[in-house]
Amino acid sequence: PLALVDKADVAGLDGIRGWGDVAPRDAAAIPHARLPGMGRFAVAPTRESGRPIVNMLALSGGGADGAFGAGLLVGWSDAGTRPRFEVVTGVSAGALIAPFAFLGREHDRQLREMFTLYATEDLLRKQVVTGLFGGTALADSAPLAELIAKYVDQRMFRAIAREYRQGRMLLIGTTNLDAQRPVIWNMGEIAARGTPEALALFHKVVLASASIPGVFPPVHIEVVAGGHRFEEMHVDGGPTRQVFLVPTQLPLTDFDRFYEAPPLRRIYVIRNAKLGPAYEPAKATTIAIGGRTLSTLILNQSQGDLARIYQTASRANAEFNLAGIPPDFNEPSKEAFDRDYMQALFQRARALARSGYPWQKGAPKF
Repeated sequence: PLALVDKADVAGLDGIRGWGDVAPRDAAAIPHARLPGMGRFAVAPTRESGRPIVNMLALSGGGADGAFGAGLLVGWSDAGTRPRFEVVTGVSAGALIAPFAFLGREHDRQLREMFTLYATEDLLRKQVVTGLFGGTALADSAPLAELIAKYVDQRMFRAIAREYRQGRMLLIGTTNLDAQRPVIWNMGEIAARGTPEALALFHKVVLASASIPGVFPPVHIEVVAGGHRFEEMHVDGGPTRQVFLVPTQLPLTDFDRFYEAPPLRRIYVIRNAKLGPAYEPAKATTIAIGGRTLSTLILNQSQGDLARIYQTASRANAEFNLAGIPPDFNEPSKEAFDRDYMQALFQRARALARSGYPWQKGAPKF
């Protein structure tokens, strides 16, 4: 019910999430209360001119184009210049990448597998007739759920919890479809709980963030509010945020209290798509027009999200770096998750990163 929406918590797992469209009253107090490791930021090993360096990574949605972000990270490791990220955020395809990016190059093999070994038939089971006549989606996401559970196992879960206790943050975005609002999940806090229920929720959140509405069914998450149990319906984070860094209007400087000197922040944003419009004459059919309209909507929404992150960076005097699929990458894709397409995109991104990726700096140019 509307009156209880702001009071809902996952049973037994309170304090693991928040709205993405409002800044908490005292955001820094939350991790400070839960994380003794936050105080260790002051002795961070990476420094420049006496100032601690804080690297932040934001990964966008993009479906099969997530192969770009995966390839870029693996190639960055190959080059030996990929930093450790204090904060990693992910939406949709970015949510699938984020746990691997958070844990570092030791997980590059699994990341490469996720975006080069599997095709449409490995990620979904079609149920078109059911979806068109009263069902919730055109496909069953059970294969994708099994894949998430395979890679995010107990060992990975414990590793995420360990890094979280050192003060590092892994955040994933979903859309609460009932409320029409973005939700940001603190995945490290979920992992730190360490229970089987927490691991199951971790899997659900990643699946929800990657569940493209209409294609995959929504994920139902049980919550408690006002002494009663309810279910929330969560889908892909993309309808509310294609990419995010922190909750809207949250100043990064709120966290300066954890450092003995103002940190030097470097923000890296990987947009798993081309950054600007791509001319392509639309076919005069209902499906083609609808699809082209949706892709245009996503393009312009993502540009707004990138501009918002840039403004957040500017207010904190942070360095802003942006990457996107090269405009000249035109490999054909024959299906939703075309293995050949994803392998080609992965290899292109990996090659670019190996040779020193030309990050776009300053205000985003589309």
